[in-house]
Amino acid sequence: MPVPGVQAVAGGLGGPGTAPPGPDAAELSAVLGYLKPEDVAHIERAYETARAAHAGQYRKSGEPYITHPLAVAKILAEWHLDPQALMAALLHDVVEDTQTTKTEIARRYGKPVADLVDGVSKIDRIEFATLQHAQAENFRKMLLAMARDVRVILIKLADRLHNMRTLDAVHAEKQERIARETLEIYAPIANRLGLNAIYYELEDLGFRYLHPTRFRVLEKALARARGNRRDAVGKLREAIQARLAEFRIDAQVHGREKHISSIYKKMQEKNISFSEVFDIYGFRILVPDVGACYLALGALHTMYKPIPGKFKDYIAIPKANGYQSLHTTLFGPFGMPVEVQIRTPDMHKVAEAGVASHWLYKSAEEQGKDVQLKTHQWLQSLLEIQSESGDALEFLEHIKVDLFPEEVYVFSPKGKIFSLPRGATPIDFAYSVHTDVGNHCVAARVNGETVPLGTQLRNGDRVEIVTDPESRPNPVWLSYVATGKARSHIRHYLKTMQSAESAEVGELLLVQALRSLKANPHEVGEEHWKRFFKGDSANTRAEVLADIGLGKRLAVVVAKKLLATPEAAAEGAGRLDSVTIRGTEGLAVQFAPCCRPIPGDPIIAQIKKGQGLVVHTHDCPAIHPFHFDPEKWVDVQWDPAPGRLFDVNVRLTAANQRGVLARLAAEISEADSNIDHIETEERASSAYTTIVFTIQVRNRMHLAQVFRRMRRIPEVVRLSRLKKKPS
Repeated sequence: MPVPGVQAVAGGLGGPGTAPPGPDAAELSAVLGYLKPEDVAHIERAYETARAAHAGQYRKSGEPYITHPLAVAKILAEWHLDPQALMAALLHDVVEDTQTTKTEIARRYGKPVADLVDGVSKIDRIEFATLQHAQAENFRKMLLAMARDVRVILIKLADRLHNMRTLDAVHAEKQERIARETLEIYAPIANRLGLNAIYYELEDLGFRYLHPTRFRVLEKALARARGNRRDAVGKLREAIQARLAEFRIDAQVHGREKHISSIYKKMQEKNISFSEVFDIYGFRILVPDVGACYLALGALHTMYKPIPGKFKDYIAIPKANGYQSLHTTLFGPFGMPVEVQIRTPDMHKVAEAGVASHWLYKSAEEQGKDVQLKTHQWLQSLLEIQSESGDALEFLEHIKVDLFPEEVYVFSPKGKIFSLPRGATPIDFAYSVHTDVGNHCVAARVNGETVPLGTQLRNGDRVEIVTDPESRPNPVWLSYVATGKARSHIRHYLKTMQSAESAEVGELLLVQALRSLKANPHEVGEEHWKRFFKGDSANTRAEVLADIGLGKRLAVVVAKKLLATPEAAAEGAGRLDSVTIRGTEGLAVQFAPCCRPIPGDPIIAQIKKGQGLVVHTHDCPAIHPFHFDPEKWVDVQWDPAPGRLFDVNVRLTAANQRGVLARLAAEISEADSNIDHIETEERASSAYTTIVFTIQVRNRMHLAQVFRRMRRIPEVVRLSRLKKKPS
């Protein structure tokens, strides 16, 4: 039977004159009854655009690709999301997988829809060093877009849910990667946003594909237990219903089975077998109002004894994602533990739909607003962490910390409640109050007693922070803080301070080097620095000084480059009185075995008694910047055409398979190079072998050619040039 409002669109989803819509399109049409006819018309147009853009594309399962965005839109429609979100869901892959651009979408459907699509799309047009970096950058983009509009993550979660439901179609290796990603990122985000139904389904699906054998064994065991315990559960439900009726409580009692992933986690945590897990069933009790929740709790506690320490009041103190319920575990019949959740219908709606309850249930509007507020606060903290994280991997590391919060609820001296992850310390509390409170924290009092800053907080603790304007974050704090916000603020502060202090040390070393070259440091001005920056990777004087202070640059090399005359700089010399190294000097010039420089490497030479000049690369680990005596070092440069081969140390890790070494030798020979020495390192894994060998090359370009040929061998997983301190 047609849904009211949908018939306003001729032909439903599929449009006039098109082929009849598939079952997915019909299912979507069936859940759009909550929208106005004009909104459905806009969604139908977006469907047409997506269908045309994905024409000829198929999923791994063989289905037309359009079935995927339709399924995603249907999930969102079940949450009653607005038309913009549904249009974005239908179009979420067109920018990534077709020729359609964000500008086109903005022109046809408005900027909000285009922004939602852009937030969900991957950054696949940028080259990243590793898959890990690419994934981290994608998560950062998605999470920051989510901080601006929570609908981005709702679309992404629906997208991931449908992909997980259809993961059978891809090969096992990809199944494992996507399942791991789902369990590490998407399921915790769903949990953090209070989307319980999605969270448990993603957890179960992730477990199924990451550990397929364990999943099947538990699934069969659960099916057997379900049959064995069905009668017992039914009788227990009737007994609970009868006891609540005695107390004149109008209640709905529902038996619920624990999810397979939850059972597996419990088995792991307690190191027990499935037969020892008695509480695979629990009960959810829905009562009319908050007062009835506590009355029902009292009724149950007169029926069965509660297990000490297993009572939690999430009504008085809701979880960070807005979840509210009373939880208790009882000694049931035959000593079997019985888990019970007691809540109102509105609480149940928020518990199942979380942040989506704002759209889904008008009756839960007040609680929805509270959930929205808590979500907004968390999303704002993401923006703070992003502004202080050095790169995408660091940002993702901080976020992961916040995505696994088994909450601890503590109080400020004024009674304000703070939700922190389990294991949080007074430092975490200080940063959750305010960044300045954390940065200037010197001591803490918990329940009126002074405690070490590394003390783990417990539920109900009253925490007071003592600050000092002169105090600064301590690097030791990083070893015990538990929140991403505290970790990112501490790291940001330490990096800033390290850079400033390193620049001070670098300036002292540079002044010393300039004086050793008989130059007046006060005469080195802006013109010298302008010449220095031509062709240099640094952009500011502070950056160069910090590099010297951290030992990344040699002060004497910077000093000589600063003092180079404009004529020398123009000729590309960049050095004063440098010695030309041709590579054929014999005993008078030696190449350091620690770094083995080759033509193309920036080099510097040390004058050693009885050895002559020993040539090192600028970044050789053997050069200690703080024991650097400029009188014993000479600036050198390569001859444009040295006439010999040079030794280079290489470390290579490859899959431990027959014939790999022979193919490596063949590729090196084909690249007009030669292996001079070879040895294997101790194995960390029987699957891989690490080899350290010395090859002979003409220069850096020749080395790059040899590396390219070696990387063509599929078994090679890691390849790098080796520089090490002399033993």
